[in-house]
Amino acid sequence: MGELKTVFIPDIGDFEDVPVIEVFIKAGSQVNAEDPLIALESDKATIDIPAPFSGVVKELKVKSGDKVSEGTAIAIMEVTESAAEESKDVEASNKPDNSEEVIDKESEKQVQSQSQSAMNTIAAEPVAEAEQKQIPQTDPPIIAVSDETVSSKAHAGPSVRRFARELGVNLDLITGSGPKQRILKEDVQAFVKAKLSQVQMDSKNTGMGAVLDLLPWPQVDFAKYGPVEIKSLSRIKQIAGANLYRNWIMIPHVTQFDEADISDLETLRKESNATEKKDAVKLTLLSFLMKALIASLKKFPEFNASLDKDANGETNLVVKRYYHIGFAVDTINGLVVPVIRDVDQKGVVAIARELGELAALAREGKLKPTQMQGASFTISSLGGIGGTAFTPIINAPEVAILGVSKAAYKPVYREGQFVPRLVLPLSLSYDHRVIDGAAAARFTSHLAEVLTDMRLALL
Repeated sequence: MGELKTVFIPDIGDFEDVPVIEVFIKAGSQVNAEDPLIALESDKATIDIPAPFSGVVKELKVKSGDKVSEGTAIAIMEVTESAAEESKDVEASNKPDNSEEVIDKESEKQVQSQSQSAMNTIAAEPVAEAEQKQIPQTDPPIIAVSDETVSSKAHAGPSVRRFARELGVNLDLITGSGPKQRILKEDVQAFVKAKLSQVQMDSKNTGMGAVLDLLPWPQVDFAKYGPVEIKSLSRIKQIAGANLYRNWIMIPHVTQFDEADISDLETLRKESNATEKKDAVKLTLLSFLMKALIASLKKFPEFNASLDKDANGETNLVVKRYYHIGFAVDTINGLVVPVIRDVDQKGVVAIARELGELAALAREGKLKPTQMQGASFTISSLGGIGGTAFTPIINAPEVAILGVSKAAYKPVYREGQFVPRLVLPLSLSYDHRVIDGAAAARFTSHLAEVLTDMRLALL
């Protein structure tokens, strides 16, 4: 009989409580090293967890719908002596450190102890506003103690309903993360924590002009006007939507539009691809654009920065001396943003190779969390689809993002005559708290000059 070993969730970055969306094994399954055991869906991508060694699954520790973190046990496997010897290092790196185990009981107590004050604060505000503005309130209460407000229509078990009643939470307002959107206890805890944080933020911002006074979202029965189809949003789209909304609301966006003459660059790109071997990496415009971007970021370092607050609450500008460039990839589940690190230290060929590899992983849903973290600047390219300009939303905590549309031939007046030139539209959205209009215009002008003559990227 082979040795029994436990397989744990490896390092998956900063993510915790990631839902299991698919289990590929069962008790008795024979698996080889690197075969996928389970699939997780993080905020940004689907992650397959591979087997660290070959063997037979003796016991399964997780099921679809469970939430796991680094160090969570997946399964117990029986491995052969040779496989067990090879897996010692893997197991040592994956096994959690029990000395650092944290139990979330205190957090639950805190939620329960603070819920009463949260009930009063959140439930009272709509009433006060209605009295002052005489606007009818149609939204259901966020937190209310009455059993009637804890809706029986919500998909939740008895223990979760009891827990929700104890906290006075309206289950109608919670989207479940369990199978078939079943509401779990963790969903209730996360909802209450989010509302408590919102109350604290609103109280801090009161009197500073930061509280939005918006009309409630219109509630419409679309079915009475004609046939409709209900489609649930993917987890990636739901998380991305919340992030985009926050970024759009909290960052004062301004977009600078410009154009770059890339006629000579396109000729160089085509010639390079034509002379390369069949199995060589194909150079894309985006790979040249990233290289040119580094020259502009070095000349205007405030674009490669982030706003941050110190321990005293003072806002500072963190200027980054590294150049990790994110690029948006369109997938069937929504946009994801892989990151190429140290672009300033790589040539165009290496950048093109990494672009292709990361884009393929993104479309297959196999990006690791670490491959989507740490960007200092982001590019959103629609050049392969169309359009002439757009306003990309800044990816916080960055302070700018470059949008690229489809290049087109235009008549350009040169040396006394109009000549056809290939022109690339550029759309630079920037945080006006950090960057003013003159700096943005200088940035796009410099970038256009580098794209027109790539030799400037070497200076």
